[in-house]
Amino acid sequence: MKTITPIRNPWPGRMTGRERFRRQLNFQSFDRTFNMEFGYWEENFTTWKLFRDHGITNNREADRFFNFDRLESVGGRTWMHPPFPPEVIERREGSDVILNGDGVLCEVQNTGHASIPHFLRASITTPDDWARVKAERFRLDDPARVIDIEAQKKLHAPDRDYPLGVHCGSMIGKVRDMLTFEGLAYATVDYPDMVEDMVETCCQLVEHSLDQILPHLDVDYAASWEDICFRSGPLVSVDFMREVVLPRYKRISRKLHQHGVTLWYTDCDGDVRPILPIFLEGGINCLFPFEVMGCAHPGTILDAYPGAIRIMGGVDKIQLAAGRPAIRAYLDSLEPYVARGGYIPFCDHRCPPNVPEDDYLYYLDLKQRMFGLQDA
Repeated sequence: MKTITPIRNPWPGRMTGRERFRRQLNFQSFDRTFNMEFGYWEENFTTWKLFRDHGITNNREADRFFNFDRLESVGGRTWMHPPFPPEVIERREGSDVILNGDGVLCEVQNTGHASIPHFLRASITTPDDWARVKAERFRLDDPARVIDIEAQKKLHAPDRDYPLGVHCGSMIGKVRDMLTFEGLAYATVDYPDMVEDMVETCCQLVEHSLDQILPHLDVDYAASWEDICFRSGPLVSVDFMREVVLPRYKRISRKLHQHGVTLWYTDCDGDVRPILPIFLEGGINCLFPFEVMGCAHPGTILDAYPGAIRIMGGVDKIQLAAGRPAIRAYLDSLEPYVARGGYIPFCDHRCPPNVPEDDYLYYLDLKQRMFGLQDA
């Protein structure tokens, strides 16, 4: 492992990170907030002098560099395997047309600046396409889906002092990646049985992974990726989420609860409010990283679902870039929710490069002063 010399001391505390994480997100007394961040755009590692001078090139290294609390996870292959071989189809001025690992033809910038790909064509448009790809890349009996549990047990001892999560994949977010936004919209109308079979396949792959992990590892939380909303709400109908996706959430939740895992977060950007009741009914009770601009202030959700919903994230990246008074004012608005429990504050997605690095260090200092060591 690359040697990283931290520039900050770890926050002091009276609890282990594992105890603190569990207690804070379960509305119990805790000594201080769990200290974590979601990471940084790729551009930050080349534009922030702080990272360049210390040879920090990725988010894993940055976590050690800033001495954040340790958070780990384990999981199996819960999506297609093998992926499509990435291939550059055409080079254009300022962009490349590529075939990505999900089999989608897309145009991406080649200027070195991060951007959202422009999706051109999906590899799956009909049930016949899906049947072929399912047989090739979604086999439940694929040997690569067997997890080396003994190795994981050695890595994560029962008496560890950090929280350990289990991956629960994606029921519809990755399906959207594979079909594209427009493709999913058409498919839910033209081929609803095909889309439901995709969701069912994803569920079975997650169940297969959980059946290997949960009997052998004492995990503290579950994590999934369901990026299915944008600023105006979900990309699929609420009825679709309730009729097709919710039953699969419930199946996964039952397995988790059978092994004492009651905290389940999902990574979903955008305005999740229309489908939040479905998340909760299905067992997902924590939102991550909770984009403020696409949804609301964290307090709006925490007040609407007291004691039921948790949030990890929710520090508005727009305010981080707006200067120190704005940063202070925003953290002030979060203070009562941190004190209440059920909320761990950090930047509401990867921190973008337009946040000045000195102001980011101010934010980390201020967060420690406000949410550091407290009476347990």
